[in-house]
Amino acid sequence: MSRDIDVLVLGGAGVDTIVYVPELPLPYADSYMIDSGIRTRAGQTGDFVAVGLSALGLRTHHLDMLGDDPEGDLVRALHSERGIALTAVPQPAGTKRAVNLVGPDGRRLSLYDTSRSQPDDRLPEPTVRDLAESSRHAHVSITQPCAHALPVLREAGVSISTDLHDWDGENPYHEAFAYAADVVFLSAAALTDPERTMRHIVERGRAEVVVATAGAQGAYLLADGELTRIPTATPPAPVVDTNGAGDAFAAAFLFGRLTGEPPRRCALYGAVAGAHACTVPSTETDAIGRDELLARAAEPKTAADTH
Repeated sequence: MSRDIDVLVLGGAGVDTIVYVPELPLPYADSYMIDSGIRTRAGQTGDFVAVGLSALGLRTHHLDMLGDDPEGDLVRALHSERGIALTAVPQPAGTKRAVNLVGPDGRRLSLYDTSRSQPDDRLPEPTVRDLAESSRHAHVSITQPCAHALPVLREAGVSISTDLHDWDGENPYHEAFAYAADVVFLSAAALTDPERTMRHIVERGRAEVVVATAGAQGAYLLADGELTRIPTATPPAPVVDTNGAGDAFAAAFLFGRLTGEPPRRCALYGAVAGAHACTVPSTETDAIGRDELLARAAEPKTAADTH
């Protein structure tokens, strides 16, 4: 069977409106003067992963629901500019959108407009199957309606990854994704015991690898039954924004996995890409390229940190 797509990305297409605020949490006030401007740009989790994969030279195809609206036009333009194939299923409720409040230290608070999806939304099964059968791997966003596509992906024989983001280990919505994927990413931000949650994912599902990112504390890697701490990589410039760092980590990790690297090396790639993403303002959409990733991962200090 021909596999002319390296990674099929499902879901997570949308736009964010970025507002830089003086602090988070933001104290109540009647108004704030935002001298850095307020900007709406294409790019949510699926878009960022697709951009990251494409920048690393992987043949990437993005599938999601988009509205016939200005937000959808921004998403289509982003993919066209980056040369990323996009299959957009019509979404009458409109394109997904969010408002991101970004503090001076780069932390963000995201406000998602849940009215842009409906419970009965579905990605067409024949479309999912055809694309999956042409793909080496599928990365599934946890946005509606991607859970319904998981059985079709399994039937197509494609390996699966997902990002649970700030899952607390309890919310049942995330379980379908957590237990169907071969590679699971999540943030440790809401976890009191990351190792317990990671092992729970392996025991309940089919995951071969689980990665919990922990911001400035690095990441936890569970592979072959062994838990390893992965240190952070040194950013190449000042940290200005954490938005998209997890998506960059996932994209670079998958690049390593699809090029035959062992899990620790994949995690090193993820750490380097995540650090790079923290130097990119939220108002921009950018990703580390293959040459820079490999060069920075080969630096003696960075390489030594993985042992």
